[in-house]
Amino acid sequence: MIAKLNEKKSYPWIVVGLLWFVALLNYLDRQMLSTMKSAMMDDIPELAKAENFGLLMAVFLWIYALMSPVSGIIADRFNRKRIIIGSLFIWSGVTMAMGYATTFNQIYILRGIMGFSEAFYIPAALSLIADYHQEKTRSFAIAIHTTGIYLGQALGGFGATISKYFSWHFSFHSVGLFGVLYSLILIFFIQEKKTYFLDPREKSSVRFEFKQMFKGLGILFGNISFWVLLFYFSAPSLPGWAAKNWLPTLFTETLHLDMSLAGPIATVTISMSSFFGVLIGGAISDRWVMKHLKGRIYTSAIGLFLTIPALFLFGYCCDITAIVFGAVLFGLGFGIYDTNNMPILCQFVAPRYRATGYGIMNFAGISAGAIITEFLGKAADNGGMRHVFVLLLFVVLTAIVLQLVSLHPKTIDMIDESEATGFQSKKETNLEIK
Repeated sequence: MIAKLNEKKSYPWIVVGLLWFVALLNYLDRQMLSTMKSAMMDDIPELAKAENFGLLMAVFLWIYALMSPVSGIIADRFNRKRIIIGSLFIWSGVTMAMGYATTFNQIYILRGIMGFSEAFYIPAALSLIADYHQEKTRSFAIAIHTTGIYLGQALGGFGATISKYFSWHFSFHSVGLFGVLYSLILIFFIQEKKTYFLDPREKSSVRFEFKQMFKGLGILFGNISFWVLLFYFSAPSLPGWAAKNWLPTLFTETLHLDMSLAGPIATVTISMSSFFGVLIGGAISDRWVMKHLKGRIYTSAIGLFLTIPALFLFGYCCDITAIVFGAVLFGLGFGIYDTNNMPILCQFVAPRYRATGYGIMNFAGISAGAIITEFLGKAADNGGMRHVFVLLLFVVLTAIVLQLVSLHPKTIDMIDESEATGFQSKKETNLEIK
């Protein structure tokens, strides 16, 4: 039955569906902590200080960032199915273990391990989806996968609510157990797929793998467009991670709401609007790029532009209607932007280097997120968080202008010369056999 499933024409979409649940768990597990601060403070009093909480969130981001390039390189060279399943199994086990933590140091260490294990998922998953889906469906396929991320983020907002009626220990235990079980199910249903040519005469060895790794890094960093993409990916990560990790706190302070209510309002509003944003952005991008090579770039820029008035509202408004509208606008725009990052990368980078490229982009983006998360922790203690959100809109505007001016794709789906030669050789071989 499993073999027949892999042979179906719909299997590329089945892969997206299977990975959708992994994406949901990827963000649910990491996001739960941001809204359970109040519930955990009775058992772990160090969390009462915003700076300590910022450090806790930042350690995840720093380790995640540092491991992202490594995970991308590994995903380009080895079996992505095993990487995805192993990553899910480990971070789910860590989530379960967090339910048993009794000290700040234990939570801190577990967050670091979670950052290490989760870093291996996104580069492997997105490059696998990009290989299963070509230019006509790529953005929408990634959009569907990304909705899992935003739904996971939204559900993470209910961590405080579940803790209020059960316990924060139960929240970690139940979600972690589900992830462990799902990782075992995936073993039987996910199939690897490589779209680029691998020469059977190449013998894998440690020396050979290092040679290929440095070759890939040289190709990426020798590409000016990739440097632009690095900045374009990392600059919006500042407000993106600021909203994910600190918007519940901002809602609490600005609107004077209890965290059990502010958490779901903040995370669900942004996440659900992002949910629709990625679908809208994916559908528009796939159509626009067939008519104009910069279609994906224009779609992404429009989405990012919508976050600018949202950041202004976060900083200057104290009315619940205005701030919630800002959250909806931010989520919608960020979703349109977010779903097009890998498809735009595919226009400038060949398949054999895409996981590496996205891993490096993750490093840049999440490093920016770690910096702003830690900085906002200190700003919250000093009462200046709202002003930081306003300043971030100028960073976003700079990223939009640079992207529109500097990126000029020549194709919808980049392939390198060796791949073209490889595919041609395979065609000639088939002709000779016939």
